Amino acid sequence: MSRRTRGRDVVLVESVQLRAMTGPVVTVPVAPSADPVVPVVPVVDTADPDAVYEVWTAYLDQPTRQLRDRLVLHYTPLVRSVAHRVAAGLPSYVERADLVQCGIFGLIDAIERFDPQRCPRFESYAGQRIRGAIFDELRAQDWVPRSVRGRVRDLERAQERLESRLLRTATDRELAQELGVPVHELRMLTRQVQLISVEALEESSGGVSELFADDAAPDPMVVVQSHETLRQLSVAVEQLGERDRTVVRLYYLENRTLAEIGSLLGVTESRVCQLHSRLVGRLRGRLEELAAG
Repeated sequence: MSRRTRGRDVVLVESVQLRAMTGPVVTVPVAPSADPVVPVVPVVDTADPDAVYEVWTAYLDQPTRQLRDRLVLHYTPLVRSVAHRVAAGLPSYVERADLVQCGIFGLIDAIERFDPQRCPRFESYAGQRIRGAIFDELRAQDWVPRSVRGRVRDLERAQERLESRLLRTATDRELAQELGVPVHELRMLTRQVQLISVEALEESSGGVSELFADDAAPDPMVVVQSHETLRQLSVAVEQLGERDRTVVRLYYLENRTLAEIGSLLGVTESRVCQLHSRLVGRLRGRLEELAAG
């Protein structure tokens, strides 16, 4: 297929995929006219290859937005196919719909720039354009410098080479020797990758907080809950009677036994046990009321 020059013949190749073929061709004479040629816009039927061929013929003769949009609709499945293959090698947080949207722009560019004389098969040409548009957008949105990405790739390749030779996990010193850098520089690169890598943030279930978490430090939420429980318990104890408060102080703060508490209060051990059970029930009920609001 070739572009038609007004007043001359148009040479058509009978191939839906626009392949270059040998053999006889069909020559359609076109009468010269001073009036502008208005192309007939056929409806693209995906089940009819001839319909697609007719749209391409009309578009190459006189490119219009209407014809281009029909071709875009027809080749949209090609964009989805390319986006699906690209998404297979990307992290899960990359939306496939965003890749398709970027690929549509690559498809439009491919349709507008397509020259059947240089590339007879449109699908091959468009696939490269679509893939390039997707990767251009991914690079534009990537906040990690390309130099760091390159160093990360070098580190991963060196690690793979060493582990295949050693049949075990390579140490930092061995990796540094393989890369020809000092050990401290290798460790610095590793820390840098952990901090800025989007993949590391995605793989960490808790996000950035887990990358900087101090396992030895207490959980702030647990600390707040404990303080609040102690405050509510203190309020509930203050509402008890004097003898009950004495039992709480002797049993929980001074670690006295029930027999010792009974001796101090002048009652039997069983009575102290009854007092203790009763005040514990009161405190539990009061805390439940405070928790319920």
